[in-house]
Amino acid sequence: MFIHPLIDRYASREMIDVFSQEKRFSTWRQLWITLAEGEMKLGLPISQDQIEELKAHRRDLNLEVAKKYEEELRHDVMAHIKAYGDQCPKARGIIHLGATSCFVTDNTDVILMRDALEILIVKLANLLNNLAEFADKYKDLPTLGYTHLQPAQPTTVGKRAALWTQDFLLDLKEMEGVKTNLRFRGVKGTTGTQDSFLKLFQGDGEKVKDLDTMVAREMGFDKTFLVTGQTYTRKQDSRVIYALAGLAQSAHKMATDLRLLQHLKEVEEPFGKKQVGSSAMPYKRNPMRCERICALSRFLLSLGENLPYTIATQWMERTLDDSANRRIVIPEAFLTADAILELSMDVTSGLVVYPKVIESHLREELPFMAAEEVMMKAVKKGGDRQDLHERIRNYAMDASRAVKEGQPNSFLDLVAADPAFGLSLQELENALDPNRFIGRAPQQVKEFLEEELYPALEPYRKRLDLKSQVRV
Repeated sequence: MFIHPLIDRYASREMIDVFSQEKRFSTWRQLWITLAEGEMKLGLPISQDQIEELKAHRRDLNLEVAKKYEEELRHDVMAHIKAYGDQCPKARGIIHLGATSCFVTDNTDVILMRDALEILIVKLANLLNNLAEFADKYKDLPTLGYTHLQPAQPTTVGKRAALWTQDFLLDLKEMEGVKTNLRFRGVKGTTGTQDSFLKLFQGDGEKVKDLDTMVAREMGFDKTFLVTGQTYTRKQDSRVIYALAGLAQSAHKMATDLRLLQHLKEVEEPFGKKQVGSSAMPYKRNPMRCERICALSRFLLSLGENLPYTIATQWMERTLDDSANRRIVIPEAFLTADAILELSMDVTSGLVVYPKVIESHLREELPFMAAEEVMMKAVKKGGDRQDLHERIRNYAMDASRAVKEGQPNSFLDLVAADPAFGLSLQELENALDPNRFIGRAPQQVKEFLEEELYPALEPYRKRLDLKSQVRV
């Protein structure tokens, strides 16, 4: 029997529980209870005994009975209505009164997405807290910067981490906004006109509106869509998935950078004492967590392309071809996002930095980066700028060629030996303090953390103690 890797290996138990059959179908039953209570309060002939009977069996799920009904009826909602009715003979006749299938399926999807977003947001806040500590600790440590993956002007280890952190902070804001603005489908009827409820309340439209509001608030929502077809607009699903895909973008970027840095032996992800890097090469320390982050992020990014097609192909008031797709895509997207965050929390809580290696790489390239400053010093001593530029260009090319052949960087020696520059080797080496090349990187990190990140994390301050649940 196939077992989904997201369930068996990657996602956390709490996220798996959100999309479990038990959670989904008990939520269906809660919606039926809430609907019946609202209808009773607004005057329909429903008794408190019927309500109590429904409540007594809310979590007493007879899933095997429902499965047998569905094999016969080919309709999951009707199968669960019948199964619930078998347990609640007094209330059988008022279950799902006036509603259409999307009353339970759509509203439940919104509830599950809300609960899942809350889990992700708290984990993302913990990831940001890890990165903030790392960025602050290493904000002053110079490192070689790269553009086009070629040596460029130096930055700091903390500043590079702040770039990852800023991306994730944007994701946090996006997820918070998506969660806050989630709208409930509410009580809308078969094609969204509320006609069935209007007839139940004998044309009293205010009671229909009150029922819609009551059910939504009871389920934890302040806002419903004022207009729907049979379904709420699938643009809401797209927006949710876009937010998760944004997380995947940020995670893939960070994990890729860390994989490259581990290749350079500058920064490594955590490695367990008994962890095996390779079945054939015992000495290897593969960045397997970051590789897995990239793999899962790639999958989540692909899901971000899926749901827009659902809204684009939603015929008139509704077609059924969105159903099977959404059953797969929405849970998989959240389970994948959860797995990515668990791995990212794990990696960022134990990053290993090797300052000596970082310094060595920086020292190899610093002479080239000091070329302009060397030229300016020589001009101040009376040299000809154009002549010096040509000389320094040739020395840089010669030294670069030598470095690529495995020889030491001789750039400073070549310049010092040329009387046109009038600079001693000691003068030249004094110009190579790495801290003179990092600009405002340390201050930028400090300003970013204090002005943007820490205020954003303040609402989660008491929940920043999560431990990663990475299983393999």
